[in-house]
Amino acid sequence: MSKTAVAIIAALALQGAVVAGQGDVADPDVTRAESTAPVGQPLLQRLDAYAPQIIRMADQMWREPELGYLENASSALMQDELRAHGFRIEAGVAGMPTAFVATAGKRGKGPVIGLLAEMDALPGMSQAAVPQRQSIAGQDPGHACGHNLFGAGTVGAAVALKEWLDSSGTEGEIRVFGTPAEEGGSGKVYMVRAGLFNDVDVALHWHPNSQNSASQSISLANISGKFRFSGQASHAAMAPERGRSALDGVEALNYMANMLREHVPQETRIHYIISNGGGSAPNVVPASAEAYYYVRHPDPVVVRSVFNRLTDAAEGAALGTGTSFEFEQTGGVFSLLPNDTLGKVMHASLQQVGGVEYDPADVAFAKELQKQLEQQVDISEASQVAPYSVDGDGFGSTDVGDVSWAVPTVGMGAATWVPGTPAHSWQAVAASGMGIGHKGAVVAAKALSLTAMRLFSEPALVQQARAEFERRRGKDFRYEPLLQREKPPLDYRK
Repeated sequence: MSKTAVAIIAALALQGAVVAGQGDVADPDVTRAESTAPVGQPLLQRLDAYAPQIIRMADQMWREPELGYLENASSALMQDELRAHGFRIEAGVAGMPTAFVATAGKRGKGPVIGLLAEMDALPGMSQAAVPQRQSIAGQDPGHACGHNLFGAGTVGAAVALKEWLDSSGTEGEIRVFGTPAEEGGSGKVYMVRAGLFNDVDVALHWHPNSQNSASQSISLANISGKFRFSGQASHAAMAPERGRSALDGVEALNYMANMLREHVPQETRIHYIISNGGGSAPNVVPASAEAYYYVRHPDPVVVRSVFNRLTDAAEGAALGTGTSFEFEQTGGVFSLLPNDTLGKVMHASLQQVGGVEYDPADVAFAKELQKQLEQQVDISEASQVAPYSVDGDGFGSTDVGDVSWAVPTVGMGAATWVPGTPAHSWQAVAASGMGIGHKGAVVAAKALSLTAMRLFSEPALVQQARAEFERRRGKDFRYEPLLQREKPPLDYRK
């Protein structure tokens, strides 16, 4: 067990959660998932035939990147594709206009399996699909986390699974969850709070990456929000004594936050930007200014504690500068709860599919792009599947975390980016809009669909995953979201 896992257990115990069963020995049925002879060839053939549609959707979303809660075209594109293949659509769920649930299959004795589909882009990440830094004129956002591939690949897996369910007569239900605003908007948390996962047996997801891996890691819990300071405008030279600078309030907060870094638990991450710089002319005392903060740690209790200290610092900053402030929380997510049972099934599926195979054009693109990466990783890693592990440390945050505490959840990464590429970079945007990203999305669609097929076919695996989930979560666990706001911040990117 990692030190991070120990920290989560200790922290959640304070909330009344007793998390046990980490490192369980898988029973023979689960272990067999790693050695089963290849199955599902008809399913993989369906996806080979459907791959052009995955690429079409991914490219359309890449060409029209949309920020969190503003993904109108991307959401409509996925809904239309699913509807055309017989899915029933419920749009605008959980108070989010771009969120949806698409359902297919027949309820009976079979499980309900959810597939997560993200779609939002990141601001300030405009980039052409070329291996040099080149922004696109007139465009600010870009898919630096590859959510265009995420959404399209998930839809592809769902379409193939529906066809397999229909042709095989297998009982069970597929639900595609169109989940907006993963990047700081915590869209999935509102869906969990609305009870949309209450009758789901297993949730599957994937994410673009620079390698292929089904390892199940712990992520960082996260609280984010905006501190808005208000002061009094005045002429900075003729009447400075009559002014109270909101920008001073922001800068005082940032100064204290940077001192706070020395006195927080080691794995804590604190990041901020000045999202409203305060004024437009130096000779006017700024009457308003805003700082946008993230606080992360594996333990949600520590996140709450550190953010409370940050809020105390904001109060001190306001008092010291004669200003006032208000705080708007924009996001808050739990850490991921790993599931070894499901992870081994996903790993076996990914091994069967294999990694991403580059063609000569991809190799040339990758070599040129790697010239501008700090890490020079062998390009052949894109074709390999990383060894499996569970309970490892991860340093990103995702609203999938809250889903994983509501329902047994498993995810994987596919090599949609050139090996060595960091997420949230222009290099990630570039690869997400060309063949390397396309091939990775198809690999992910295949691995997701094979995993779901295995779970539909062997309900005992679903029961084992649920048993592990209950042990890890603890019998006394009660979900109390880190996100404490009633309605989604639909304008947080405006």
